[in-house]
Amino acid sequence: MPLTAAAHTFWFRSRLFGLLTVGLKPAAARLVAQRLSDAPDDAHALATLAHLLAEQGQHPVAAQHLQRLLTLCPDDARAWFNLGYVYEQMGQPADAETAFTRATQLAPRLDRAWYGLALCLIGQERLDEAVVALRHTTELQPMGPHAWYQLARVHAQRRERDQAEQIIQHLSGFEPRVAAQLVRETGLGAAPATP
Repeated sequence: MPLTAAAHTFWFRSRLFGLLTVGLKPAAARLVAQRLSDAPDDAHALATLAHLLAEQGQHPVAAQHLQRLLTLCPDDARAWFNLGYVYEQMGQPADAETAFTRATQLAPRLDRAWYGLALCLIGQERLDEAVVALRHTTELQPMGPHAWYQLARVHAQRRERDQAEQIIQHLSGFEPRVAAQLVRETGLGAAPATP
């Protein structure tokens, strides 16, 4: 008896999960290619293939698959986030910004999208907007050191010493190595030299 479409989808996803779990990415890529041959509109297969291609540095091809996915699922915030990442890797900050912004609109609690947007804005030297995106990120992930690190750097770049030092102090409570890195990079928050 042939498998139903639902059973075939379940089998595909289970098999794919197993291959990826044990690190057999080439076999997973072959399975995804076969699935897309049989079901070209399989959103999960398109997302997985784009992810695998991006990991291999094949960003333009990954972007094509993500764009295809977004024609099928235009409200998929994770796909928009992934497209933003791929565009960022391709050196296309305006396109990355658009994709990250769309992801934040669709999923306002997706901290990675806010962080990606912030990095795009920092790269374009739009620091006021970057602060807003970084604040969203730190609200969503208060113990995530990366956004705090970037926020302190932006404050230092804007010559907002007090804000940067407050963040360094905050980080020293749960990520002392990141705080020490900021002290080395910015010269802020360091203990005064003894005579």
